[in-house]
Amino acid sequence: MTHGDFRTELGKARGLGAARSGARHFWLQRVTAFANVPLFIFFIGLIISLSDKDYAQIHAIFANPFIVLIVALILLSGIYHMKLGMQVIIEDYVHGNGWRVFILALNIFCSVFLAAASALALVKIMLGG
Repeated sequence: MTHGDFRTELGKARGLGAARSGARHFWLQRVTAFANVPLFIFFIGLIISLSDKDYAQIHAIFANPFIVLIVALILLSGIYHMKLGMQVIIEDYVHGNGWRVFILALNIFCSVFLAAASALALVKIMLGG
């Protein structure tokens, strides 16, 4: 007796697996990783250039909306990439539906909190607070 593919013809044509989101998750993780490369190169260069500056000079640099925009993109892309990676780890290694759901929700909450706190701090610095 052979085992056949039990998916419907529509399911085979769409190429969706049982979870229906694996390919999207995979590509989002790759896109954020690709975006992080130039962003983090810029960020490392920025940090190195700030090493000999005093507080007032650093504050003046971060008052520039272009710098704040790039740093915000770095933070948001990095945090989202972290969230996606942690989701995969949690789904692979946390057993028991109750714990898995709780830790996945905690992962989302922590990621949103980090993004919001980072954005608020950048806006506060930019506006002179």
